[in-house]
Amino acid sequence: MFDVAPTELLLCAVVALVVIGPKDLPKAMRVLGYWVGRARGVARHFRAGIDTMIRESELAEMEKKWAEENERIMREHPMTEDAPQMLPLPEPAPPAPADPPAPAADGDGAR
Repeated sequence: MFDVAPTELLLCAVVALVVIGPKDLPKAMRVLGYWVGRARGVARHFRAGIDTMIRESELAEMEKKWAEENERIMREHPMTEDAPQMLPLPEPAPPAPADPPAPAADGDGAR
């Protein structure tokens, strides 16, 4: 996207050193770094939002296709009275009783 050659970067550094001066250059670089970081954060947030919208759109499209396919299958193979029905699931076994807690051993002993 941005094609910056090393010589162009060196020219910018020399111009910044002359215009800003060596005394204020570190502060200017910190401020520039801060704003570049903020811009990257905004771009990352924007890209994540776009990716989420695309993912949701694709998911809605897939759900629509699945519903259409299910509708087609149900039309081709209608449920009849002689068709086997689903059996109910068996009841889950009750949980095993827990062992009673062991008495805590005191340093005093029981008297």
